[in-house]
Amino acid sequence: MILKEYRYELGKIERGYNNRSLYINLGDNSIKEKEVTQFMKDKFVGGKGFGLWHLWNAVTPETKWNDSENEIVIAHGPVAGITQYAGAGKSLVVTLSPLTGMPMDSNVGGYFGPYLKFSGFDAIELQGKADKDVIIFIDGNKGIVQIMESDVEEKDSHLLSEILTDKFADNEEDKRNISVVSTGSAADHTLIGLLNFSFYDVRRKGTRLKQAGRGGIGTVFRDKRIKAVVVKFQGTKGNLNNPADQSKLNRTGIKFHKEMCYLDEKQNNMRKIGTANIIEVMDKYDLLPTHNYKFGSHKDTYKIASDKFIARVTQGMPDGCWYGCSMSCAKAADDFIPETGPYKGQKVIVDGPEYENAAGLGSNIGVFDRDGVLELNFYCDTYGIDTISYGTLTAFVMECYGNGILNKERTGGLELYFGNKEAALELMHQMSRGEGFGKVAGLGIRRMKQIFAEEYGADPAFLQDIGMEQKGLEYSEYLSKESLAQQGGYGLTNKGPQHDEAWLIFMDMVNNQIPTFEDKAEALHYFPMFRTWFGLNGLCKLPWNDIAPADNKYTDEPAKIPEHVQNYVDIFNGVTGKNIDKHELIVQSERVYNFQRIFNIRMGYGKRIHDKTPYRSMGPVTEEEYLSRQERYDKQLKEIVGFEPEGKTTQEKMAALRKYREDQYEKLTDAVYQRRGWTMDGVPTPDKLKAIGMDLPELLEVVQKHL
Repeated sequence: MILKEYRYELGKIERGYNNRSLYINLGDNSIKEKEVTQFMKDKFVGGKGFGLWHLWNAVTPETKWNDSENEIVIAHGPVAGITQYAGAGKSLVVTLSPLTGMPMDSNVGGYFGPYLKFSGFDAIELQGKADKDVIIFIDGNKGIVQIMESDVEEKDSHLLSEILTDKFADNEEDKRNISVVSTGSAADHTLIGLLNFSFYDVRRKGTRLKQAGRGGIGTVFRDKRIKAVVVKFQGTKGNLNNPADQSKLNRTGIKFHKEMCYLDEKQNNMRKIGTANIIEVMDKYDLLPTHNYKFGSHKDTYKIASDKFIARVTQGMPDGCWYGCSMSCAKAADDFIPETGPYKGQKVIVDGPEYENAAGLGSNIGVFDRDGVLELNFYCDTYGIDTISYGTLTAFVMECYGNGILNKERTGGLELYFGNKEAALELMHQMSRGEGFGKVAGLGIRRMKQIFAEEYGADPAFLQDIGMEQKGLEYSEYLSKESLAQQGGYGLTNKGPQHDEAWLIFMDMVNNQIPTFEDKAEALHYFPMFRTWFGLNGLCKLPWNDIAPADNKYTDEPAKIPEHVQNYVDIFNGVTGKNIDKHELIVQSERVYNFQRIFNIRMGYGKRIHDKTPYRSMGPVTEEEYLSRQERYDKQLKEIVGFEPEGKTTQEKMAALRKYREDQYEKLTDAVYQRRGWTMDGVPTPDKLKAIGMDLPELLEVVQKHL
C-alpha cells in the first residue's frame, strides 16, 4: 500500500550537481525538495559535507540518536558517478550515532549514490519515525518518490536485496538498474547495526552487498522503521555528470587504468583478493591484532593468509562495485554454505572478506579458520552487524572470559574463549534474535565496561585498559602499540578510532619517515584532511595509494603519491569547472573537518578528554603482553626511556614504560592541536576558522563558550 507519492520534474546535472536534495519525514510522510545552495557547495563540497550540514540543521544539542529529529543523510558528491576513474561510486552516510552520541559518517560502495544522483538529488534526508515498517522507492526515470507500507516478511539483507531487486525490476536485464539500502535482524536488537548498499552482479546473477558499517547507522535506520530505500535508474553512461571538461576525465582515467593494469600484480594484488592482501604483511611486522590486541602475530596466521582466501574467492571476473573501477577489489566467495544459523546448508554469496573482517573476525578473536571467517563475515553482513565493532567487542568479551570477569553463568552458557568459533557464531545469532548474552554484547564495549564493573565487580581501570573503544566506537583492526603516529591516527579523530582518517603505521614504525613530533603532527594534519576529501566527493581512497606509479619512490613526497593527488585535482576540476590546486584541496577538507569537530563540541564531546585512548593501544597492559616482547621492551626502557631494566620486576618495568608512552601521547596531542590551529583543549580557534573561511556565526557561537 502506497502511503505517500511525490512527483518531481526530472532535471539535468550541472557540473556534478543537481542543486537540490530530497527530504522525507516518516512521521507525517511529507516529501519535499530542498535547494542545494552555492554556500553549501563552497563550504561543504558534497558527500559527507552535505550530510553534516543537513544534520546540523536538523538536530539540537539535546538530540539523542533515537529521537525523531535525528536524521540519516545519504549523499555522494560532485565527482561521484563518473565512470572514467576508479572508485567513483561511493556514498557517505551521516547520522547521530547510538554508540558515540556524535555525528557519525561512514562510506560505502555499491550503486545507490550514483543512481540517487542520476535520479536528480545530491542527498537524501530521512527524518522522523514511521509507525510501521516502510519502503521508500525512488524512480529516477519517471520522477516518482513513494513511501509504501512494507509487505516483506524477511528481515535480513541478502534476502531483502534480492526480493526488492526482483520486485522493482522490469525484467532480468533491468536488475542492474536497482540499488537497495537495507539492514538486517540484528539492527533491531543491537547498537552496532550497519547498512547494506546493493548492486546487481550480472555475472553472478545475484545481488551483492557493500557496507556502511560504522557507528550503528543501521540501528538508527530500524529505529525509524525503515525496511529499505530503493532507487531505480535506467540509462547509466559516462557523461551524466555533464562535466566541464570530459576530455580531462578521459585522459586522467586512461593514465590510471594503465598503471592499474601493469602494476597491481607487482604491488598489491587488489584484483585477485582485495584488501585481504595485507593479512600476512601485518603479521610479519607484528601489526595484526591478535587476542584482543595483546599480540601482533600468531603461528597460525598462515591459515587465514591471503592465498587461502584467493583459493576460495572467485577469480577471473571484474569485481568493481561501480562502473569503470579497474581496481576491482570487491571480491566474493560464491556458493558458500554456512554450517550454522538460519541459512545453514544454503548457498550464499559472501562479500569479501576485506582485511578488516579477516583480522577482526579471525586473528583478533583467535579464529584461524578461513571458512569460519567467511561464515562470520556472511552473518555480520546479512544480520546488519558492523564487522569491525563485532570483532573488537567479541575479542574484549573473550579476554574478560579468560580473566574470570565473565563465566558460563553470566554468558548464558557460551564458552567465549579465544578461538571458539562456534561460540562466536552463536553470539552473533543471539544478536539477530535479540536474545541472551548477545543483547548485552550488542550494546558495545563502552556500555559493557559499565555493566561488568557495576554488576560483576570487575576493576574499571583494567576494563578501561583492555576495552578497545574510544569515543564509544570500537577500534578498527591494526595494532598501534609501536606507532605513536597511528595512536594519534586513532585517537585524535572526529568520529572515533577508524583508520580512514590516517593510516600511518608504515610511515612511522616501519619506514621511520616521520621521526619528530612535528613530523607526526604534520602527517596527522595532512592525511586526515586528504582522506576527508574523498568523502566530500564520493570517491574511494583505495585507488589513491593501493597502487603507486612506478617512479613514485623518486618523488619529493612518495607517501602522498603526488601523481595521484594531481589526478584528483584534475578530475575535480574536470567535473566542476573549478581551478583548485592540491593546496585548496586540503583547505576544502579543513572546512568540513573543523565543522565536524565543532559539531562534536556542540553535542557535548569533541575535546581533549575525549581524545584519550585505552592503554592497550599504546603498550602492554598485562605481564603476558610484556613478556611476549620482553627483549624489545627492555631495550626501549634502557635506550629510549633511560630506565635500567636489570633487576626490576616486570610490574616495575611496565609502569616505567607506561609513564613514558602516555607522556609521549600527550606531547603528540599538543603538537597535533597546534598544527591544526586548535587550543590545547582541542577547540578550533576563531583565527583558524577565519583563515579557512569558516568563521560562521553559528560556529563561533559554539567555540567561544570553550575558549
